[in-house]
Amino acid sequence: MKYSSLVAGFLFAALALPAAAQSVYTAVLSGSAEEPANQSPATGTATVTVDTANFTMRVQETFSGLVAENTASHIHCCTATPLSGNVGVATTTPTFTGFPTGTTSGVYDHTFDMTNPSSYNQAFITDHGGTASGAFDALVAGLNSGSAYANIHSSTFQAGEIRGFLTLVPEPESYAMLLAGLGIISILARRRRV
Repeated sequence: MKYSSLVAGFLFAALALPAAAQSVYTAVLSGSAEEPANQSPATGTATVTVDTANFTMRVQETFSGLVAENTASHIHCCTATPLSGNVGVATTTPTFTGFPTGTTSGVYDHTFDMTNPSSYNQAFITDHGGTASGAFDALVAGLNSGSAYANIHSSTFQAGEIRGFLTLVPEPESYAMLLAGLGIISILARRRRV
């Protein structure tokens, strides 16, 4: 009985941990991830860090090998089915603030104030309650569900040359807690057999 109390205590402690204010999402961008897929040889990566305490979103992208100069980059959200489909733009249109347009390769790093309506596509705000707050909540939900994707458009592939669905990167603390819990359960199972 005391072992089950230990396990119950561990589970309670794990559930009581405060949620992190920052969540990190990553994607590998490619032509094959576009829908429909294309034969672009270009590659890229996207990292999006959302801070729900400060209402910011940092977007970091790298890309190279586009077949034509890029015309826009932004995040689309929220597809009906996670990790598939096409949907409208959620963030700034026509492109991210300060994005290096007119190039076939580049690096981008910008932090957006998500309380500012200009950080979104106006249609996305309208579709989510008419406020930046509603749009932010919808975008975070889309990121968490795997229904948001980063997309880089070019003059050759106007609907998008490379894209990738953004997926949540688990926090190191979650892994540590999981490993500790598995260790405790393993020890308890061995003791019960003896």
